[in-house]
Amino acid sequence: MASKFKTGLSAALKNVRSSLGLFSSDSGKKVDDLVISSNVTLGVERPADPGVAVWFVWDGMQVCIAVDRYAKVEDNLQAIHHIVEARRTEMRHGGLHIVRATFRGFTALPAPAKKGWREVLGLVGEPKPTPEQIDHHYRIKAKAAHPDVIGGSHDAMTELNSAKSQALKEIGA
Repeated sequence: MASKFKTGLSAALKNVRSSLGLFSSDSGKKVDDLVISSNVTLGVERPADPGVAVWFVWDGMQVCIAVDRYAKVEDNLQAIHHIVEARRTEMRHGGLHIVRATFRGFTALPAPAKKGWREVLGLVGEPKPTPEQIDHHYRIKAKAAHPDVIGGSHDAMTELNSAKSQALKEIGA
């Protein structure tokens, strides 16, 4: 479904993070452990599944807001931004008890576990791997983790992409 949003991907990400920050400030309760997940991996800007999920912990609740209504990832992210803004409106007019009740409908299983990049890439014994080693291990793991491969998944590929980025950043590449 097409949306009327005119927001690009980076702006939509910024809007979600900003609205969650404002929500935290409004409620006086921290938003922790934020995970934003989608199928935008390996340069695929228009994945077959453009759904987005945002996990976070607020007031002791593990919350997941997932939207897959729109054809573009950025539109689904923008919809999540508006959902969070609606919770801010509820808080202003109804208070914390209404927001807590609303979020019970968004109660989620824990977000995907975050492993260290060395574990994800299979480089636990390497004190300082080279960019070439990181890329080599990434490519091997990507063949099994990619969602288009049997046994692969979006979450596995997201974790792998994140691990490669973290590894390259840590070694200064």
